[in-house]
Amino acid sequence: MQLVEKAGKEEDIAITWQAVGGGSDANHTAALGIPTLDGLGPIGAGFHSPAEWLDKASIAPRIRLLKRIVSML
Repeated sequence: MQLVEKAGKEEDIAITWQAVGGGSDANHTAALGIPTLDGLGPIGAGFHSPAEWLDKASIAPRIRLLKRIVSML
């Protein structure tokens, strides 16, 4: 998790940690108390509903963040 925070700082993207629900397979590891990354995609809301939206301007920065995280592994 520290690596992700460092990558966020380098890309000027605020990283926040929160417990959330949903249908992700990440729920399996999170339920075991294992810190789990989910939600590295673009900013949006209303997932899988007629009101779903995403902030197109958040796509490129999130791709850069993911590339930086992978390069740091």
